[in-house]
Amino acid sequence: MTFATCQKSSPKGHLFVISGPSGAGKGTLVAAALEAFPNLVLSVSATTRRPRPGDVEGKTYYFITDERFEQLIESDGLLEWAEVHGNRYGTLKDEVSKVLGAGKYLILEIDLQGYRQIKDQISDVFSIFIAPPSMKELERRLELRGTENRESIEERLKTARVEMEAKDGYTVTIVNDDLEKAKSELIAAIRQQMNE
Repeated sequence: MTFATCQKSSPKGHLFVISGPSGAGKGTLVAAALEAFPNLVLSVSATTRRPRPGDVEGKTYYFITDERFEQLIESDGLLEWAEVHGNRYGTLKDEVSKVLGAGKYLILEIDLQGYRQIKDQISDVFSIFIAPPSMKELERRLELRGTENRESIEERLKTARVEMEAKDGYTVTIVNDDLEKAKSELIAAIRQQMNE
């Protein structure tokens, strides 16, 4: 079954997109959603970035070379892709087709560029923007992670300002100030969409 066929035959609400600035807490919230809904599957993106401690091949990302990523672009094997902070990330069409073709719900954790590419192709995507309570708090969270140097943090904050300006283009915005409250809001938004 091709991606186009799956997209046309899948009922509304089968595809969820979650975006937000680096450090906003997307990963933690997505994990809570996956735990709440057994029929919700996380799309595993391909990336050219190097694995971090704790990353698992095929679960966190598919870690591939620049050459392989270029081949996927040329063969139209990606639903969306973007270059972020010097690395490329993309959603594999084959993976999306497989999940949607099985009638399951798929959640994509992607950036603003990727969301815009998907929105151009799929009109009824349900999108959720995860926002930090403030830029100052976002900076504090990025510093606490300890995975980036000061230059990288500044670059991420610059990107975050652009992303925050685009949040109104999403179906729902959740401010991750209180983690338990944000989890409840995300689960409620997904549940409501699944039931429509």
